[in-house]
Amino acid sequence: MAKNERIASTEPIAVFQGKQVRRINPENEWWFSVVDVVAALTDSPDAGAYWRKLKQRLNEEGSEVVTFCHGLKLPAPDGKLRETDCANTEGLFRIIQSIPSPKAEPFKRWLAKVGFERIQEIENPELATKRTRVLYKLKGYSDDWIEKRMRGIAIREELTDEWQKRGAAEEKDYEILTAEISKAAFGVTPTEYKEIKGLKRENLRDHMDDFELIFTMLGERSTTEIHREEDSRGVPKLKADARAGGRIAGDARKALEKRLKRPIVSSQNYLRQKEVEKRLTTFATG
Repeated sequence: MAKNERIASTEPIAVFQGKQVRRINPENEWWFSVVDVVAALTDSPDAGAYWRKLKQRLNEEGSEVVTFCHGLKLPAPDGKLRETDCANTEGLFRIIQSIPSPKAEPFKRWLAKVGFERIQEIENPELATKRTRVLYKLKGYSDDWIEKRMRGIAIREELTDEWQKRGAAEEKDYEILTAEISKAAFGVTPTEYKEIKGLKRENLRDHMDDFELIFTMLGERSTTEIHREEDSRGVPKLKADARAGGRIAGDARKALEKRLKRPIVSSQNYLRQKEVEKRLTTFATG
């Protein structure tokens, strides 16, 4: 789980002229997969080989372009995270200038638009929230679900801010702490939860139903409050707090399951379930 869950859930894959471009937003800046950009700008049957040869040529020429690239973990076709050469907007502009392609100019304009929108969001964070709402609406989510999801995003950001201030320094720390909350709240880690729902690259929370989102929020908000009340410092203490916060949500979940006589954690996918219900309604009223 990324430090900032809002960023992780917002357009991890962009589309340019029908081509998918993987991207990641660490520290509030978009970084794009160079191989995906090469595939979008060239007709090469092997974009990876094309980039390796180009990178070798640039190195031999003493170009600084390759120094703009950093290895970041992105989802591969098999769903696993693999280290991939990535570049930010400035770096991509430099790389694109080294690729002889008539497709380069539209891509430059597209990147400039992405950069401009990000600057707008930094100056006015409300724009990012509005864009996220629109994206969920276009995907078919209900207004009620979107409200819960947006509230959950805000709670997650508040929690990760506390983690950062209190000693969580690496991405792995955030993953461990998130897993502690999830195990205590639902009895499974996020990875196991995704397997239950049959997800690979998708964001788990985008496929949770109302109760799943509510108990996720309860676990994370409880953890945040425990951190503050006890002025927790260091990853070991944060882990203990995460288990305690998750346990509060877990106890509430178990009480509800006992009353409803059914589990909250399920293989059901919220969006797919809504699509099925919509088709059934259309068929019945056909």
